[in-house]
Amino acid sequence: MDFLTCLQTQLHRHPGMQPQDVFKLCYQAARGAEHLLTDAERARAYFDREYAATPVDAALPLFEPISPEIARVNIAAWKAAAFPPDWLFRMFAYTARLPRDGEDHLERYLAQAEGLLANVMPGWADALAAWRSEGMPAIHHSEAYRASAHPAYRVVDGRYACILPVLRRISPSVRVIAIDGRAASGKTTKAALLGAMLDAPVVHMDDFFLPSALRTAERLAQPGGNIHAERFMQEVLPALTTGEAFSYRVFDCGRMDYHGVREIPAGHLRVVEGSYALHPAFGRYADLAIFSSVDAQEQMARILRRNGAQMAESFRTRWIPMEEAYFAHFRIPEGADVCLGVDAASVDGASPL
Repeated sequence: MDFLTCLQTQLHRHPGMQPQDVFKLCYQAARGAEHLLTDAERARAYFDREYAATPVDAALPLFEPISPEIARVNIAAWKAAAFPPDWLFRMFAYTARLPRDGEDHLERYLAQAEGLLANVMPGWADALAAWRSEGMPAIHHSEAYRASAHPAYRVVDGRYACILPVLRRISPSVRVIAIDGRAASGKTTKAALLGAMLDAPVVHMDDFFLPSALRTAERLAQPGGNIHAERFMQEVLPALTTGEAFSYRVFDCGRMDYHGVREIPAGHLRVVEGSYALHPAFGRYADLAIFSSVDAQEQMARILRRNGAQMAESFRTRWIPMEEAYFAHFRIPEGADVCLGVDAASVDGASPL
């Protein structure tokens, strides 16, 4: 959703919005959380008080997008969904720590809002001039909005909405979450979001790039042969589900050699992400298996933006066909518990996200 659509949705949902409520929306849409999380303990104490005081309301939307990047999560709806409050606070804290250069976004969003509202919302021009004269600081909701909407929410990275089907499947018995899927489908991003929310370290399958000595024609002809599965089974699998700390060597494909060690601290939950994470050679080690997908046209557009034209051609002619052969041979999407993306309707009854 673009910002103007998000704004129009909010105006329809809350017709009593005042200019300062629109300014607040623009500010949050551009910059995320209004305040840097400089005192985590104080922020958590405030959150706990507000969370306890907010009544459950299943009628409210859980995620309300306010820009392409940012969403508000309603505490009342979060409580109705019976998700742990720790998750919501960590989502908020993760979002607050993300670097944002929102000045241009803020001016653009304000211009769009002004074009829509300047001639129809009483007091717009004077309120905007006054806010600008103050340096456009973080701003509170109007009393009228508070009285009618009773706002109680946290501003979070909007991409969390895309992993909602995953959140619904996480239970206390889940110790390992594995995310396999297509190149440029957002596997690493989803893993980072989950890791931050669950306080779970992430194991990257890219760290198990196949060394040159094993990169034979016979090996690469095997479905899923493009990963150093033997090393993953030796260095990761034994301790992955025990909760104990462990470490493994990182293979740098740029150097085509090992470079450094990744430390995985002790903890209840771990996330494994990357292509071939659900390779059947590993057995069913994951309590929750996720397949992340993207349509072919969007996939190539993302790879082109991310990797450039030369690498995009390598992906198109080499890496993507190898992945697709692996997915088809082992029926990886069909074996996943949750499928995110264009294939989502076919697995777990989820709707495409």
